[in-house]
Amino acid sequence: MSDRYAQLVNNPVGSIVARRVGLPLPPTLERHRSGDPVIRGRVLLDAAPGGRLASAVATTLAGAKAEVASTMAEPLRAAVADAGLDASVFNPAAPGEQRFKALIFDATGIGDSTELALMHAFFHASVGRIERCGRMIVLATPPSACGSPREATAQRAIEGFTRSLGKEVGGRGVTVQLVYVAPGAEDGIASTLRFLLSPRSAYVTGQVVHVGHGKPPAKIDWEKPFAGKVALVTGASRGIGAAIAVKLAEEGANIVGLDVPALSAELERLTTRLGGEALELDITTPEAPGAIAERFAGGLDVVVHNAGVTLDRTLAKMPAERWSKLMEINLSSIERIDDALLETNVLGKNGRIVCVSSMSGIAGNAGQTNYATSKAGVIGMVESLAPSLAKQGLTINAVAPGFIETQMTAKMPIPIREAGRRMSSLSQGGLPVDVAETIAWFAHPASTGVNGNVVRVCGQNLLGA
Repeated sequence: MSDRYAQLVNNPVGSIVARRVGLPLPPTLERHRSGDPVIRGRVLLDAAPGGRLASAVATTLAGAKAEVASTMAEPLRAAVADAGLDASVFNPAAPGEQRFKALIFDATGIGDSTELALMHAFFHASVGRIERCGRMIVLATPPSACGSPREATAQRAIEGFTRSLGKEVGGRGVTVQLVYVAPGAEDGIASTLRFLLSPRSAYVTGQVVHVGHGKPPAKIDWEKPFAGKVALVTGASRGIGAAIAVKLAEEGANIVGLDVPALSAELERLTTRLGGEALELDITTPEAPGAIAERFAGGLDVVVHNAGVTLDRTLAKMPAERWSKLMEINLSSIERIDDALLETNVLGKNGRIVCVSSMSGIAGNAGQTNYATSKAGVIGMVESLAPSLAKQGLTINAVAPGFIETQMTAKMPIPIREAGRRMSSLSQGGLPVDVAETIAWFAHPASTGVNGNVVRVCGQNLLGA
């Protein structure tokens, strides 16, 4: 569904009127197209003294063929040289014509609160030079992995900085993220940096990502990372599920789309177009988990739990059967399917489980006690399973979409729909492809250390984000 308000205020006359009366001005977001580079434009890189990620960042930027500028202070100078980057020198006192598409600051060297001034100094000098739809990324150490309370305090404080900065620059389509990288996980940041730097993350901002230990494959095909891999997408016939299937297929996956028999025609059209397979099945039936495990006895690389419903009522008016039906579809069936896949060792080496939660599972929503409970349960499942799956070389993560332009949101009353669109730092709804791109990052073979994360695809919704 098109956003007519955004179209109106993004024309010359509409823009003038909107500015004069103080109306929201949703920026036109850049999104990835097939064949695009990771990033178009120069990346400015800096680090606090003693930071440990300069080498890994420089190597990633070199692999992405990015144009780089830096203050060239040590250890950046050596890292840039070792990565083979021909970086230009950034002088904060230079004329303001020096522009950047992305800013990356390695804050892992910050050891106490007084040193947070180093981060302020970098962004204070460069934030005014960021291009439209630019990217800002701060890399830090998880507070739990810090060597002292003072260091942990400073590293945790960075979250307040990035979330606030995202709300300051979102009007220009600029996104801001914080990435906590565990000590020893430096070589596992490539997939995350590539995603967050690229237009693939257009509707992801103000988020906190954790990268832990993992062993990325020695060789990675960044264009077709899922070549030869099998991916199961539930609820695949339409909307977000269809977008997920299309995205994974574009990047090489053999798709098996699953949906209820009532949607078999739509499912068959999609999977035929993608050269995949349709699996008509009600995931709530007792035999469904076993049937899925048997179908993928030859191996499964990625499972995306997207199937879900809303059955809204205030709690006083919600009968037990309405509660139970939703919980079965949105949560309990997922648990049983995962149990069956894990018990039969169907998920292959470096396998991925990706779940679709919701902002309702984080912030709650009136009239959605059942839905919010199920989606909060999905988050709990991710958090509780992640440690044990890591020991098996597997990962589990979840996306939590906010307002996404789908058939469901198109049926909302206009006031509610407009509020959902405007109540974010980017002042607009997202697209199904935004969710699909985030899932593709979680599912990527190189995302071995990206485990136990819940990332909101919500444009930094102002409620709960």
